[in-house]
Amino acid sequence: MKERIILHCDLNNFFASVSLLFNPTLKNMPVAVCGDKENRHGIVLAKNEIAKSFGVKTAEAIFEAKAKCPQLVTLPPIYEKYEEYSLKARKIYERYTDMIEPFGIDECWLDVTGSTVIFGNGEEIANKIRNEIKQELGITISVGVSFNKVFAKLGSDMKKPDGVTLITRENYKRKVWSLPVSDLLFVGRKTCEKLKSTGIYSIGDIAQCDTATLERLLGKNGTELKKFALGEDNSPVLTPTKNDKPKSIGKSITCGKDFENNDDVWKAMLSFSQYICDILHQKELYAGGVQVHIRTSSLAVKEFSHTFLDSTNSTLSFAKRGFELFCKNYTFGEPLRSVGLRAINLKDSKTAVQQDIFGGEINEAYLEEIEDSIYAVRKKFGKSSIKRATNVISNKTLN
Repeated sequence: MKERIILHCDLNNFFASVSLLFNPTLKNMPVAVCGDKENRHGIVLAKNEIAKSFGVKTAEAIFEAKAKCPQLVTLPPIYEKYEEYSLKARKIYERYTDMIEPFGIDECWLDVTGSTVIFGNGEEIANKIRNEIKQELGITISVGVSFNKVFAKLGSDMKKPDGVTLITRENYKRKVWSLPVSDLLFVGRKTCEKLKSTGIYSIGDIAQCDTATLERLLGKNGTELKKFALGEDNSPVLTPTKNDKPKSIGKSITCGKDFENNDDVWKAMLSFSQYICDILHQKELYAGGVQVHIRTSSLAVKEFSHTFLDSTNSTLSFAKRGFELFCKNYTFGEPLRSVGLRAINLKDSKTAVQQDIFGGEINEAYLEEIEDSIYAVRKKFGKSSIKRATNVISNKTLN
């Protein structure tokens, strides 16, 4: 069987690079794309290489970034342009393969195993993509080339910006095993801390660690990480289709003014639920559970979730379930900076069963008919054609 050739394409400093295309006079200055300070999102979303050289980091507060780099120029995000250039990059990838798996707006895996007869080996294809991205889009890309997805992603991080790295079965121990565990895909902060607490600092340490020890520390994830470190990732490149069903659907908001009471949260829940249930209707799905996310004014983050005995795609029912879960778990010891709502345990219409969970006070089947009608109107005439009075009168920014 022919060995796979996987590319991981990572558009360098994507938000900052695209923003600079529309601000060319700033090309040689330290630049960061930042959230709106006036709307309480004053953090660095992306930075260019010059800003990076001053120690500016993604997700830090603007005032922290400017303390490191007083001459830092901040730009607002232009999301429509990021989407446009992301799609343009994927059009270039499609010249070489139709097996493309997005990993965020600026990253994709490509399986080019079947393309080598026409376009050359994996490294040659990577360099062709790199040059075409630079010439046609005016931005740069780093590409990792390997025999699996995990090592391809590691490779794309090794030469930035504008580089290609090849990781093979012959060289992966030398190139990969000395890297810190935090570089390995799916090793987050908590996992990293657990590994370091037992003396596991590098990817090579994971590869050589006893499987039982890793399972004791991380459960099944420990076994998976060892497979990754040993180059045994066999996961395919999965190309999304229009018929793909999401695993969850959510929406959140950080307002210019803190949420200070249950009434504020209820209005937000109604708005979020309308957005979520519109997508549930579109995808012919039902929510089998709900998750609530909050961040307090002191920046403490909390999440609560609950699985339903029955499922729903009714805006009012889902909002009530989310709000009841919130009230059960939070009593406003301090104001909330942000609130989020998410539909989880999604089920298709063939397996979903809806019942009246409100003791006859609200007929679920009747609600479903109303929601179907509302969805049909919003779909035909736009999302603003029907709104709940609560949000129109009291909280227009949420819808």
